Amino acid sequence: MATRKYSPAYSETSIKVLTGLEPVKQRPGMYTRTQNPMHIVQEVIDNASDEALGGFGSKIVVTLHTDNAVSVEDDGRGIPFGPYPEGGGTVLEIVFTQLHTGGKFNKTTGGAYTFSGGLHGVGASVTNALSHRFDVTVWRDGKVAEIGFSHGTVVRPLAVREADSRVDKKSGTRITIWPDPKYFDSANVPQSELQCLLRAKAVLLPNTEMVLSIKKTGEQQSWKYKDGLRDYLLEGLASYATLIPIFEGERYAESLRMTNNTFAQGEGASWAIAWVEEGPLLRESYVNLIPTPAGGTHESGLRDGLFQALKSFVQLHNLSRKSVKLLAEDVFARVSFVLSVKVLDPQFQGQIKGKLNNRDVVRLVSLLVRSSLELWLNEHVEHGRKLAELVIKQAQVRISTGQKIGKRKSCSIAILPGKLVDCESHDVARNELFLVEGDSAGGSAKMGRDKKFQAILPLRGKILNTWETKRERLFANNEVHDIAVAIGIYPHASNDTLDFSRLRYGKICILADADIDGSHIQVLLLTLFFRHFPQLIDRGHVYVARPPLFRVDTQARGKKPSQKLYALDEGELEIVVDKLRKDGIPSSAWSISRFKGLGEMNADQLWDTTMNPDIRRLMPIQLGYLNFEETIKRMTMLVGKGEAAARRIWLEEKGSEARVSI
Repeated sequence: MATRKYSPAYSETSIKVLTGLEPVKQRPGMYTRTQNPMHIVQEVIDNASDEALGGFGSKIVVTLHTDNAVSVEDDGRGIPFGPYPEGGGTVLEIVFTQLHTGGKFNKTTGGAYTFSGGLHGVGASVTNALSHRFDVTVWRDGKVAEIGFSHGTVVRPLAVREADSRVDKKSGTRITIWPDPKYFDSANVPQSELQCLLRAKAVLLPNTEMVLSIKKTGEQQSWKYKDGLRDYLLEGLASYATLIPIFEGERYAESLRMTNNTFAQGEGASWAIAWVEEGPLLRESYVNLIPTPAGGTHESGLRDGLFQALKSFVQLHNLSRKSVKLLAEDVFARVSFVLSVKVLDPQFQGQIKGKLNNRDVVRLVSLLVRSSLELWLNEHVEHGRKLAELVIKQAQVRISTGQKIGKRKSCSIAILPGKLVDCESHDVARNELFLVEGDSAGGSAKMGRDKKFQAILPLRGKILNTWETKRERLFANNEVHDIAVAIGIYPHASNDTLDFSRLRYGKICILADADIDGSHIQVLLLTLFFRHFPQLIDRGHVYVARPPLFRVDTQARGKKPSQKLYALDEGELEIVVDKLRKDGIPSSAWSISRFKGLGEMNADQLWDTTMNPDIRRLMPIQLGYLNFEETIKRMTMLVGKGEAAARRIWLEEKGSEARVSI
């Protein structure tokens, strides 16, 4: 009998606690993009921009040096450099060497920053950790302070001298970064991306000059926009005529005059919007000057506000056409926009901050934009009529396309599964199919869905493990058969020629409980799609819906109404609870409940947390061709019938990484 090889002993000495900046160095991908150093440079630019946003400083200079170093210099207030009041060194040492440290946590009156992109006190510390050299110079209170770091450690202690009025500026901060190439695929900051960022910052900070100096070529560029968003949008659409004049505006929460207003003073949005009949679209959004390329709830609010305003205009002026029902995508189809919002406490998706998650921002932006556009359209009726004509034409094209697809599908001999609760729309790009675990959850999903474009297919128990099932044997399993017939695409290989005109849903969403059994069902369904429907994954049609595991109920307090907050897992729950404590809410004023399964959620909760396109979280599934063979091997080990021994060894090695939810 062969001797089994066990992994090294797992004991108390195996446990490590990463302190300081070590977590960043160990897992840089958790804190930044590792393709190039652009994001760690942006973190420093964002800090300088927050100073200008607060009204301190009017010029930011970014310099690309010949040795790949990057300097960012502003004329703001300058970072304080005295001893930290609670001990542990100077403020300059602490803010650059300790995570979750900074001046942007206090958003109340009297705080250093009311509105800022910085939230977590992490950005500049990450930049320092991933740089082999990091130098800081501060001008403040008639003095000049300098300090130097390497890989997050002080190598040149803080030195303070009196400022020389002949050569030193009055106030400001200069940070010079030498990114460490070992953490990035490329050590170079992409110049075009940096230019776009600086130009966008200049747009969002009217009368603030952004300068880029390139030492290697001696070139210098600067951006300063007097009319902000409007100039930027017109510049981007210079080659194409707009249907109507630019619709621009800037409004804040206090202008809403609503009872029980949950928005803080100063929260609001500014925008410039254009409709074009042809050509590429320009769409950019920002939150507290932070670019959000993945969009988020502020863009959803803009979309809803435009739709509601135009629908109201069409109804008021009797412009609607028979059998033409306008949808939000008809209004949004030919929209170019630049949107900038200010949010007191923005919640971004991850440290990279590519997407805004605040649910209440949907309502805030929608209300601000809708009321402004309704007024504007009724003051410019001819422009409104032109816009209504364009939108109705878009709706007619959508309906016509859907009817053609419907006719093609009607020729199919396949009979849809009886338990499929189909949607009304024939627009494949918009339609969604939710594969739901269990009849109980399926019932909640049926009642909570938007029946116009969301279909539900309840699944009974765990489907067949299809990793080693031959294609011709798949339909012997009823669940697999129903999934294939409902989707309209039959099992295939990655190189098969398929007729995607039969596809019935643009998104196929796996919706299972947020527990171990639910994860197992997800794996079985992903196995089915990966093995037998690979082109659906390759074309971006397969998603995993992420329902929350916890709900936190808070009591009403003052003008603040009661709230229901949701958390995907223990990590998010800890963040929610920590925020409640920081807001001064006693533990007696909130309670935590754990969902045992989707069946425990009522229809409204399931819609709010998991099915509403504006605020849900869907995880797209990708094939990962960069390591495709390794993926095949790993999947075979995990779900292959003859791989029990390999799975056991793998579990013994990886068991210490498992987390158990109670």
